Amino acid sequence: MNAANCALANGLVSAAYVQQGQQALTARCNLVKSLLSQRKLPVDGWDDATIEMLLQDAASMDSNNFMNNIGVGEREARVASDLVARRHYRLAHGMGRSGDVAAEQPKAAGSSMLVKLTNILTQHALQLAGMLDVKAITVLPVATGMAITLTLLALKAARPQTAKYVLWPRIDQKTCLKAIASAGLQPVVIENLLVGDQLTTDLEAVKTQVEKLGAETIVCVLTTSSCFAPRGADKIVDVAKLCSSVGVGHVINNAYGVQSAALCKLITSAWRKGRVDAVVQSSDKNFMVPVGGAVIAAGPRTPSLIEAINRTYPGRASMSPLLDLLITLLHWGQNGWQKVLQERENLYIYTREQLELVAAELHERVLQTPDNPVSLGFTLGNLNLTADRAGQTDAQTKHVSFLGSMLFKRCVSGTRVVARGTKQNVAGIDFTGFGAHCDAYPCNYLTVAAALGTSEADVLSFLSKLKQCFLALQEQQ
Repeated sequence: MNAANCALANGLVSAAYVQQGQQALTARCNLVKSLLSQRKLPVDGWDDATIEMLLQDAASMDSNNFMNNIGVGEREARVASDLVARRHYRLAHGMGRSGDVAAEQPKAAGSSMLVKLTNILTQHALQLAGMLDVKAITVLPVATGMAITLTLLALKAARPQTAKYVLWPRIDQKTCLKAIASAGLQPVVIENLLVGDQLTTDLEAVKTQVEKLGAETIVCVLTTSSCFAPRGADKIVDVAKLCSSVGVGHVINNAYGVQSAALCKLITSAWRKGRVDAVVQSSDKNFMVPVGGAVIAAGPRTPSLIEAINRTYPGRASMSPLLDLLITLLHWGQNGWQKVLQERENLYIYTREQLELVAAELHERVLQTPDNPVSLGFTLGNLNLTADRAGQTDAQTKHVSFLGSMLFKRCVSGTRVVARGTKQNVAGIDFTGFGAHCDAYPCNYLTVAAALGTSEADVLSFLSKLKQCFLALQEQQ
């Protein structure tokens, strides 16, 4: 209902009532006007009706929703099920074109507009989270691993033809290695240093490999900022300086690091002081949306890499993950986004305090990992006290791991129980102690994440069940 139609409605309904209704319509339209003109997150989050109005208007701008459209091509955004069409707000053209996943679609002006808006608002959200100097981003409908692969492929194309290695400070998460292998590159594992409880980057080992292999044979160093305890964030500032000095690429796997102000600050420092080509992060872990999207960001030195990544993506793509992210960001607005970020920071402190109380009660302890602001480790040294102290037995390993099964059966998800000596082959590489980020971590432990969306009630319920399961296992010894 525009102003002219509202005026015509005066003959059907009292003019005073129509005027009031028109004011309500105008208020929503003004929110959209401000969004399109200011191109940043609204200060306050929108209600669902306003978000749906924007999506429906955008969908009406796509050719498949034109009233008199005649589509005779092989791809005309035809959708057989009305349930599917409504699930996607009738935005069926997806995003991009065959040569560039970020390109505008002539048939889909509305969808193209929403894709651009998603990228703009996500960049603003990163800034609000503390990741400054972001010069270019792309939100892709792939999860973190595939986003890393696309980043490596784009970076590889800009490196000498002899470049085939990726230096990889060890992080025991299969996706990272598979991402390197999928890009047709060879990982060079850099083992971590154990400092107290925490595993950290062996910077000298990175330097040694650069000298040994030659900078011209290395595509990049793939560091990690967010990870499972007891590993801390890599020394990404030092690595960035090293990469800048030797002319080697640097990609940061920041999977769930956007939710941490400390990690965002670290990334900002890294690309201000050295070389960081791209930072890859998950949309579901950082923005509470369904799995399926990733955000790739570039700093002030390499914004053109984002364009290369978009051109590397083969063909068009689904825009569903971007739509989820756009809706969520509009739902939060600046105030809502900053509120959930602060709540998560507070939750980390609360979780650590409560975990330490339980640890004292069970004669265990919380691992000291000061460079990991999300994940916490909890020792399991008092399980299997009768096991052979000269080394782990198979029975002990199984017994410790059973704690994770007990928790899962009691509806506790997300914890990781790590037993010493676990062997695993990933992407053709054999690992010992897999899960602990090193061959021989001193103890068995479990991890818990103080992640975005977790509540204090969740923490207390988890700790209650942890105590029950821990004591039950002790009774069986």
